[in-house]
Amino acid sequence: MKAVGARGVRGTNVAADTQEQTTMKSGLNFLVAARQCEIGELEQLARTSELVSGIGRLIHALQKERGISNVFLGSNGTRFDDMRLQQAAECAEIELQVRAHFDALDTDSSQVRNGARLFSRIAFVLHALDSLPELRRRIGAQELVPEESTIAFSRLISGLLVVVFEAADSATDPEISRALVALFNFMQGKEFTGQERALGSAAFASGKTDNVHQQQWLHLIESQERCFQVFSEFADTAALHAWNNSQTGESLAELERLRRTGAMTRAGGKLDANLSQAWFDCCTRRIDAMKNVEEVLAGKLRELCERKIAQARTELRDQQVILEELSRQASSASPDASTHYGPQLERSVLGMVQEQARRLQDMSDELETVRAALNERKIVERAKGLLMATRKLSEEDAYKMLRQTAMSQNRKLVHVAESVLAMSDYL
Repeated sequence: MKAVGARGVRGTNVAADTQEQTTMKSGLNFLVAARQCEIGELEQLARTSELVSGIGRLIHALQKERGISNVFLGSNGTRFDDMRLQQAAECAEIELQVRAHFDALDTDSSQVRNGARLFSRIAFVLHALDSLPELRRRIGAQELVPEESTIAFSRLISGLLVVVFEAADSATDPEISRALVALFNFMQGKEFTGQERALGSAAFASGKTDNVHQQQWLHLIESQERCFQVFSEFADTAALHAWNNSQTGESLAELERLRRTGAMTRAGGKLDANLSQAWFDCCTRRIDAMKNVEEVLAGKLRELCERKIAQARTELRDQQVILEELSRQASSASPDASTHYGPQLERSVLGMVQEQARRLQDMSDELETVRAALNERKIVERAKGLLMATRKLSEEDAYKMLRQTAMSQNRKLVHVAESVLAMSDYL
């Protein structure tokens, strides 16, 4: 009886071990789970990319409305009134599309990288969009000067661009992150171009300029070049080709001629008010050409997301087929079987694990390189904010101080910004 009892215990233990091995998750189970998480992240990125594309269209429309409003205000309401109302209606239509994209986002912050920052930026944008009707009323009543109108529109556009920045910072795929960094910097450069159009439109329409506005004009020109340089570092061949083709010699020559007239005329000098139309049209043609480049970048981003999702789903199906085969073999194995699957499947699983490890490491290394550009911007922006708060400087003057220090010390701008932040207690 004792021997029989022992065999019964052993039989029970063998059965328990077999059941445990059958029910315990293998490494492949976790590979499948990892791939499913990756697909979820990519699908979230795809939705975010659609949002970014919609934001680009809204920014473009708002930039045009800002320029038109400045001509209207600079001419004391004698020019561009009908055009202003038409542009406001177009903006309102695109705004509804962007709001629909916001509504489509998953607001579960635990499922979204940088969710707290992204959602707070969107909350600011929605508040600013709610204020647009009152801004337009005040412009129509000529209760604002061009500078006040520019600030109001620029604050909203800046908020929209920060949403794009957070989207770029949330990307976990390096190739998609690179595309987002290129798109963000191009959109930022285009915004500085739009601000230049608005500033020049008001100056020409009013028939006068001064040293403060001329310095701001030159700062905007320099800021554009800085953004387009970063864009060129991250953009793909198709986007660079589109950008180079948009820079025609004739349009650039006209732009430079009008820039010299407005930004480099003796301070306090008179400007020809009739040039306001020529300036606005010249800048609009340039910005419309930039919008075409922006569409190329947005299209590339959508294509990337679709390709990455399709690839991840194919690999997930392959892993699930092997997992099902493992489960089938495990369920049919004898209690004395030393392994649940043969050498071929063993090698397949091991190869998948090794490939996944290599791929994740490569992605991590590349993502760190791409994010360096975003991190540098964060550092410079923080240093600018510190100088603005402690030295009572404007944003332009704070940036100019950083840039001049970098040039005089032959250092990178980001390194100067880091030094400023390190001295925050003293400042």
